[in-house]
Amino acid sequence: MPDSHADLLFEIGTEELPPKSLKPLAEALDHELATALESAGLPFGGRHVYATPRRLAIHIENLGLRQPDRHIERRGPPLKAAFDTKGNPTQAARGFAASLGLDVSQLERLETPKGTWLGAKVHEPGRETADLLPEILTQALARLPIAKRMRWGAGTIEFVRPVHWAVLLLGETLIECDILGVTPRRETQGHRIHHPGPLPIRSPQDYARTLETEGRVLADFDMRRESIEAQVKALAEELGGHPMLDEDLLDEVTALVEWPVALAGSFDERFLDVPQEALITTMIDNQRYFPVLDAAGRLIARFITVANIESRDPDQIRKGNERVIRPRLQDAEFFWQQDRRASLASRRAALKGMVFQKRLGTLFDKSERLAKLAAAIADRLGADPASGRRAGELAKCDLVTSMVFEFPELQGTMGRYYALHDGESEVVAQAIEDQYRPAHAGGALPTQPIGQALSLAEKLDTLIGIFAIGQRPSGTKDPFALRRAALGVVRILIERNLDLNLYELLGLAASQLADRADTEPAIDEVFDFIMERLPGYYAERGIPADVVEAVLAVRPLKLNDFDRRVQAVKSFRTLREAESLAAANKRIANILRQAGGVRERGISAEILKEPAERRLFEALREAEADTAPLFTSGRYEQALHRLAALREPIDTFFDEVMVMSEDDLERENRLAILARLSELFLSTADIARLQT
Repeated sequence: MPDSHADLLFEIGTEELPPKSLKPLAEALDHELATALESAGLPFGGRHVYATPRRLAIHIENLGLRQPDRHIERRGPPLKAAFDTKGNPTQAARGFAASLGLDVSQLERLETPKGTWLGAKVHEPGRETADLLPEILTQALARLPIAKRMRWGAGTIEFVRPVHWAVLLLGETLIECDILGVTPRRETQGHRIHHPGPLPIRSPQDYARTLETEGRVLADFDMRRESIEAQVKALAEELGGHPMLDEDLLDEVTALVEWPVALAGSFDERFLDVPQEALITTMIDNQRYFPVLDAAGRLIARFITVANIESRDPDQIRKGNERVIRPRLQDAEFFWQQDRRASLASRRAALKGMVFQKRLGTLFDKSERLAKLAAAIADRLGADPASGRRAGELAKCDLVTSMVFEFPELQGTMGRYYALHDGESEVVAQAIEDQYRPAHAGGALPTQPIGQALSLAEKLDTLIGIFAIGQRPSGTKDPFALRRAALGVVRILIERNLDLNLYELLGLAASQLADRADTEPAIDEVFDFIMERLPGYYAERGIPADVVEAVLAVRPLKLNDFDRRVQAVKSFRTLREAESLAAANKRIANILRQAGGVRERGISAEILKEPAERRLFEALREAEADTAPLFTSGRYEQALHRLAALREPIDTFFDEVMVMSEDDLERENRLAILARLSELFLSTADIARLQT
């Protein structure tokens, strides 16, 4: 009996692929191909994806060699359009039947919620996998996330880079077809230097091993990355330090080499007088080198590069890299020396020629706003307003320095160095760097009040300004990184436990921009925009969306207070009383809504007749007295745990008392009790929103 499954190998060989796109392209090819095979009804086992600078490949185990037969239901025209008034089939009916190779009399009537249709159940025999693969692969390649496709030669075929070869084996059978203008062969290409000629591949299972042992190509991206990391760590240890293993740099270097060999180099120690961030930036961004740090985290005069060749004379490669890095370090040294000839404060005037946003003014205008806003926030934090003002005035001055012009990612960092050189206070200098924190998801936050004040001011000014001129983010477009700014505000206020009223801060920011745009509507818009970040923020911390929604419903204005409420509701949700109380609050909300609210009157104890309503009223008064100081001090968790004791009297009340009594006074009195109960729980959150 012939085999029904075989392994598949597909490889496409190209000119050097963009290093930052290599891993996403490989992952996308894996996903698209797996999705297409599943859609075709072809079973398969494990998948192994390979990616090097010159190839994308995938090995799929136990791929079915033929589609299973299928019985599918085909629907034709509606019955009313299938026959004329005399009952004769229309052209629509005859055409549909002909497309299936049937007579109209062989068609069935299909009943659907939308009416009756002509249809047929058709047996569709499965196709051979070998026949399906060219089309499946072509479609998968066309769906890869390629920002800009290119053509080569005189043809019209497009891909991320010119294609030079392809391999397509199903078991040991070569599938001959056209893939992006090339015909697959049984041979791949080894390392450009170590094995420049063709490399035969006998079967899919031999692919990775053959490339490694004969072709000197480590095809598996993750294995290559692990090898680089291990080599770099070992070499750095020999140098008496440890490497700066930036994750993005590791991925990029992995995408640049097929046979990684780590080599150490050195540079003149005089360059260590330059701020190490500048040296590290040029090593990583310009040269793709791994900097080496000592035990204290200080840069030493060594670096590690990863070559794509196992040279017989590695010393020549080392010297070549040392020659290349020297002028880069000299540039950084020159910028450092030149920039310090003028103080940051003297550079403020140059900001008048740099536009922040056409309608919102220059960077000088922005720095004036930041100075006032940072001073106000610092004052609310109990810090020195004058330091906040000074930090705001100098915040953008390093943008006109040579170092930041060459290395924009050093904005703020170089401002700190230059401020310290100018004799500015440590808190002001640190705040200039902190204004951009957090720099990325999970990034470090400002630790001292002036830095927190300036960081909040920078973000709130941008948010209010851009919203006020109608350029809020839409879809994936967010040119001013407003989502990141909003999340930064969330993290600073919550994780630094700052007792600041967000709505008030937005009002302060809006007042600074009132002469340039109508900022009043933007206050509510930005407040809502920031609050919209909270479900995602808490989801990453394992807190369910309904807990966050329950707190959002009461719209706290302080985010550190918001966080205390979230933690309280999260804890409350675990109590056995939570489900019953959440259901009771839903019921209370519905009753009050249907009753159209409650008239402005208190609860009359003398009207209470039923034991259950008297008991609930007493329990309510006791709970209000017990929780009042807890709510005042923000101890929401203790307050909700105290309110959990109301479960039994509330349940008994609903079991034994008719709220909507025919007696007006009695009904209003009972509604007033429910309104007070609702207000009590809403002092923390709307627990009716909990999905218990």
